[in-house]
Amino acid sequence: MPNGQKNPFWSDFARFVIISILVIVPIRAWVAQPFIVRGASMEPTFHDSEYLIIDEITYELRKPERGEVIVFRFPEDTTKFFIKRVIGLPGETIEIRDNKVFLITDGEEKELKESYLSEPLTAPGSITRLGEKEYLVLGDNRLFSSDSRRWGALQENLIIGRAWLRLWPPGRINFLPGLNRFQI
Repeated sequence: MPNGQKNPFWSDFARFVIISILVIVPIRAWVAQPFIVRGASMEPTFHDSEYLIIDEITYELRKPERGEVIVFRFPEDTTKFFIKRVIGLPGETIEIRDNKVFLITDGEEKELKESYLSEPLTAPGSITRLGEKEYLVLGDNRLFSSDSRRWGALQENLIIGRAWLRLWPPGRINFLPGLNRFQI
């Protein structure tokens, strides 16, 4: 290079870094974030060490729906993040009895058909009446899940987002992993 000329590599590299920061940081902060599954509470739907992308924007536009898999701050320690399935919605009454989950409306109970469970062991029995901004969330591996049966209803403000994309392992890549539209 002649004297006084700048190396084009460094200016291109600096431009690349600046553009990357301007694009990636807002997306990471407000739209989507990575999440690594820890533990067995969501097996067989999700396994330990699976890598997910969490959609943080959908719940700014609408409320979580029954059957969606969500990531949230653990109510007993908000520095930790949990992943569970939405079972009960605000204002509903949910009863767990005889290893089954029932939605109770106007005195009538309807069983939730949970086809994704490998073992339908949902104990102990309980009745939960959800408040205006509360959700009942359960792990798919009910015997090994710390969920609403143990620590109560999940407050809406603790919800981060829904499982949007599974990126790891490569053989299990899919969009909206674990989504289940219940038959009632």
